Amino acid sequence: MVEKFHTELEKLKQNVLKMGDLATSMLCRSVESLTNLDVQKADAVTAKKEELAKTNVQLEEEGLRLIALYQPMAIDMRTIACCLKMITDLNRIGRYGKDIAKVTKEIYPGPHIKKIVSIPHMNDIVCKMVNDALTAFTTGDLSLIKDFSERDNDVDALRYSIFRECISYMMEDPKNTTICTNYILVARYLERCGDHACNIAEQIHYMVTGKRIELK
Repeated sequence: MVEKFHTELEKLKQNVLKMGDLATSMLCRSVESLTNLDVQKADAVTAKKEELAKTNVQLEEEGLRLIALYQPMAIDMRTIACCLKMITDLNRIGRYGKDIAKVTKEIYPGPHIKKIVSIPHMNDIVCKMVNDALTAFTTGDLSLIKDFSERDNDVDALRYSIFRECISYMMEDPKNTTICTNYILVARYLERCGDHACNIAEQIHYMVTGKRIELK
């Protein structure tokens, strides 16, 4: 019985990692679609929405089933709890990717006001945070998440920098209002994804150590 439980728990963890890959892919590809105004890539991200939602429901049901059947304790219980909370955050990250893809289609055919360097840079930081959190989830290596507060601060600073820059463009020419509002929205979406990455890291820390921390 114990061996079967741990086999099923490991399967749950692997499926959570697959959901993490899906959510991260949606986010990263959506920003690529925005940067290049690639509507086909944006459509490909949007098409993943149903798969993401279905996976979220399936994994939630699987986690609850393991609790009901095996009544796990200690680290096993913390692992399932971590999985259940992670899928909520991963679902939000993927959905923000879908929202950014929608912005791409609203801005298309463009052009951009200028080369939007800060948004891809924000995305790089956030996607690295999510990937590092997923690796920590797999390996238990908490050193991968120890600087998340600093990284989250960097993401916040970039969001406010983009906001100030967009305000200046809108003041220069009111015709820039719509596109700049979209840039501000995307920066907000990425900032929230950074927060979700921190949430995931907090849950992983609790899973491994039994101690709670706050990273934001």
